[in-house]
Amino acid sequence: MIDLRPFILAGGSGTRFWPRSRRSHPKQMLSLNGERSMLQQTVDRLQPLADSKHIWILTNEWLMLAVEAQLPAVPSLQILAEPVARNTAPAAGLAAFLLERQAPDAVLGLFPADHTIQDADSFLQVLRAGCGLAAAGENIIVLGVKPSHPETGYGYIETGEKLGGSVSRVRRFTEKPNLERAKDFLASGNYFWNSGMFLATARTLANAVREHLPETAPYLEEIAQAFGTPEFASKFADLYPRCENISIDYAIIEPRSAKGEHHSNLYCLPADFGWNDLGSWAALYDHKLLRGENVRNGNVMDTPAVSVLEASGNYVYAPQKHVALVGVENLVVVDAGDVLLITTRAGCQDVGKLVKQLQQEKQEKLI
Repeated sequence: MIDLRPFILAGGSGTRFWPRSRRSHPKQMLSLNGERSMLQQTVDRLQPLADSKHIWILTNEWLMLAVEAQLPAVPSLQILAEPVARNTAPAAGLAAFLLERQAPDAVLGLFPADHTIQDADSFLQVLRAGCGLAAAGENIIVLGVKPSHPETGYGYIETGEKLGGSVSRVRRFTEKPNLERAKDFLASGNYFWNSGMFLATARTLANAVREHLPETAPYLEEIAQAFGTPEFASKFADLYPRCENISIDYAIIEPRSAKGEHHSNLYCLPADFGWNDLGSWAALYDHKLLRGENVRNGNVMDTPAVSVLEASGNYVYAPQKHVALVGVENLVVVDAGDVLLITTRAGCQDVGKLVKQLQQEKQEKLI
């Protein structure tokens, strides 16, 4: 029997999908890949292994009501709003301490809310295997995606000794490499993209947080102890901002891997289920082009009516307009009503920088 308790991280602002993505309606709340939002699709994929009553969501105050509206089957007490953003390590630690009090031997799964997975059956197959390995000991499992190209925007997992099936020990984690290193990783055959999906029992992860984040752990434990009481909201608001602002990769996974692959209890499960974190408009273009979705002469046109003349490689989102492309290549055009974004597919990685500039300019209505 698999006792999986998913903890879905849904608090990001998704600035790289501005101007469609805003503070009150970020990427994970958008329907970029079908009719359901990214968050809803994440929950849908997990439900064959986890009942809605066992699903937790960590979001922020801007999104709390929208998340509750999108996920009416998830208990409202299990939809938590961070008082401040503190990256993934405190989020994971809070999840671990909450579940340790309820079901310490259950498998806690950490899942980003804004990734796409094309092959749901393969995803569930990998997840079942990962849950079994996590429940078998004090093991932490990361789902690693086989790289298809030398990507510089992802962290990488170097794997070592192979165990039964496709499971390997983790040798080390490497943050986003330069292009030359990424090419070497791809050629070596034993590196995988870090998907950001982790599995461990609640007790195992809670103990890892106590070991590697000794200053933050007491705050998280005190918050968890107050869950379900009238003091929870005030404890959360007071103590969570005191936690270190650090990712689970830096805080727990990398120090654990430094123990050596035979002593770290870190394992990688290769995942080949059509994963994509859709990290930019260019990534969305590639994803839809591969699927043949709204493709017209090499352009991806998320718009009701189009005219194309000697134009290719463009992505256009304009749900209320007839769009004509003439003699242009590799553009990204996004009409969000109050904002029109025009950039190139190569330049769209800098959209997040533009949002920071708007913040500095106090353009709150546009954020």
